[in-house]
Amino acid sequence: MKKILSLLLALVLVFSLVACSNNNTETNGESGVESGVLNVQFVPTNNDGTMQAKAEPFAKYLSEKLGREVKVTLATDYSTIVEAMASGQVDLGIMPPAAYVQARGLKAAEALLTSVLGGYNDETGEPEDQTSGAFKAEILVRADSDIQTFEDLKGKKIATLSPTSASGYIYPVAELKGKGLDLTKESTLTPVNDIPSEITSVLNGQQDAAFSFEGTRYVFNGIFDEDLPTELRVLYLTEAEIPNDAIAVNPKMSQELKDKIVEVFKNMNQDEEGKEAMSMWSHQGYTDAVESNYDTVEQYTNTAAE
Repeated sequence: MKKILSLLLALVLVFSLVACSNNNTETNGESGVESGVLNVQFVPTNNDGTMQAKAEPFAKYLSEKLGREVKVTLATDYSTIVEAMASGQVDLGIMPPAAYVQARGLKAAEALLTSVLGGYNDETGEPEDQTSGAFKAEILVRADSDIQTFEDLKGKKIATLSPTSASGYIYPVAELKGKGLDLTKESTLTPVNDIPSEITSVLNGQQDAAFSFEGTRYVFNGIFDEDLPTELRVLYLTEAEIPNDAIAVNPKMSQELKDKIVEVFKNMNQDEEGKEAMSMWSHQGYTDAVESNYDTVEQYTNTAAE
């Protein structure tokens, strides 16, 4: 898995270097968006085919608020959005933390805002009436599983997301390495397309466990016949917190447009159309980004790849 991650990062770097060299024709050091279409992209949490339809009203909403044409596309995975930002094909990315850190390292993205999510009780796993700018990763197993501690994951089959996903791979792998269990060598890690696929694989017994984000059982409960809080159990919750999604833009974008984007996103929870758009990522609001909060993501990424 280390070789796969290293190859993935290398391909992203090569792609971005070639693409950036092709973008040097831009005038005044500004993004081509200054006089054209604003291209927006995000990584869907659910690849069931419904997200593209939901993206169209979001594009219309942003277009009305920003006073310019907006096109919204879906990234096929975490690496795709990094490549799109690096090549200049995307001007604004709603980026998972690990993807943002990669794009930042390529000088292809600047975080303007961090999303705000609903909080969860670390002891019970239940939703709390509060919000947070960070979250934790969790490892889920069936409620009736004989896996009782993280040590029991040795030799087990585990569903993961992409090796570039913070909660779906990086943080669980890195943190358990620090506790003496290298899951990349002592267990079978199988990447799947999305979180519902992870959940399904655990429920039907194909996989023994799955990596996801804190609160997964409640966020996705409505799309399953099973009652996920009853059928699934949180085996392990990471000690480290992960900063939420970044609302990131091409660093060459004009300050005027950056300021307008910040204004629109900060006010998004003030009307029904905005709330509907935010619900695609379970976002409840946005706050000014603090770059240092994302530094730990880079550290954990390096540890997971070792």
